[in-house]
Amino acid sequence: MTIVVGLSGGIGTGKSTLARLFAELGAVVIDADAIVHELQAPGAPLLAEIAEAFGPEVIRADGSLDRERLGGSVFRDAEARRRLGAIVHPKVGAEMLRRLAAAREGGARLVVLDIPLLFEGRKAGTGSAALLDFDVTVLAYAPEALQVERQIARDGCAADEALRRVRAQLPIEEKRALADVVIDNSGSLAETGRQMRELVARLLGPG
Repeated sequence: MTIVVGLSGGIGTGKSTLARLFAELGAVVIDADAIVHELQAPGAPLLAEIAEAFGPEVIRADGSLDRERLGGSVFRDAEARRRLGAIVHPKVGAEMLRRLAAAREGGARLVVLDIPLLFEGRKAGTGSAALLDFDVTVLAYAPEALQVERQIARDGCAADEALRRVRAQLPIEEKRALADVVIDNSGSLAETGRQMRELVARLLGPG
């Protein structure tokens, strides 16, 4: 039997750290963002759809997606986020399902579907998360103030810009209430690792 985990978080909560720890603890991790990047490679059909919806200026001269330009408009406009999601999410969800089926066929005991907007998608009934079923959902948690602080340190952006990005997503406290399991990633890496080892042991059970 394969246990399927839906993993999510918010900007600056350390979801990538949890995904890495899951992999180190033996899980197969399927990363929605990595699939998006593959599907948006130069020359890919998805890229043409995005350019048609958002204008040719989102494509660089070398044929690659200008993520900063696209992100600038999408972060500021809920309708733009919805349009982009309608283009991207069905294709990402289908590819995740394909990879999940392959992992099951390969005998994987634990598969983690890493989906940044998992809780937003489930709440709205849209996105990759709406196409997938999970045995348990796991949230990488850090309070909003720490999300902002980490963004400033990582990206060098202004505090108001960091806060705007955080608040473009579902509030982290609301996600916390929706998750089956919350991993508090606001402390040390050692503490996060302890929580993760306990979680994987509980999910897999004896043997």
